Amino acid sequence: MAAKSSLLNMALCLTAVCLVCAAVLGITYSVTKEPIEAAAVAEAQASIAKVLPEGGTISEEMTSEAEGVLGYYVQTAADGSVSAYAVKSVAGGFGGPLTLMVGVLPDGSIYNTSVLSHSETPGLGAKCTEEDSHFRTQWKGFSGRLAVTKDGGDVDAITASTITSRAYTKAVAQAVALVKSLED
Repeated sequence: MAAKSSLLNMALCLTAVCLVCAAVLGITYSVTKEPIEAAAVAEAQASIAKVLPEGGTISEEMTSEAEGVLGYYVQTAADGSVSAYAVKSVAGGFGGPLTLMVGVLPDGSIYNTSVLSHSETPGLGAKCTEEDSHFRTQWKGFSGRLAVTKDGGDVDAITASTITSRAYTKAVAQAVALVKSLED
């Protein structure tokens, strides 16, 4: 015999379905939380290794109130002196946030950069992720004016992707500004 449809029956069924779904989501979260956190730590360590010189000790992540800076790490040499900084910086690109890890030496020059995440157009702005492209290689050891050439700076933009190039440059400039404020 089928249950008579009533507001109470519908509310009980909906409540039961919601409880089952919440339990499944809770279990899934608890099972995947640690692997996701471990993957995030591994990704951060890999990006730090790409943007800093070899050797030295890396600090825990530090926070900053600087605009566009999500956090930073300090690399110290054996004698305790600061040898470099790895700064996680974000700027608004064409398709959304462009997040970089920027290696900055104490003198303000760029050691290297690495793209952590982006939403740029495939084939255009997404070229900022290509390791061997001219756009990316120009950042290694860069110490010029932090603006694209179209804006009077020394950064060669990605062809047809000026907005992405400006965002990348802004993220790098934010990282350099943070390091300069720490060095003062």
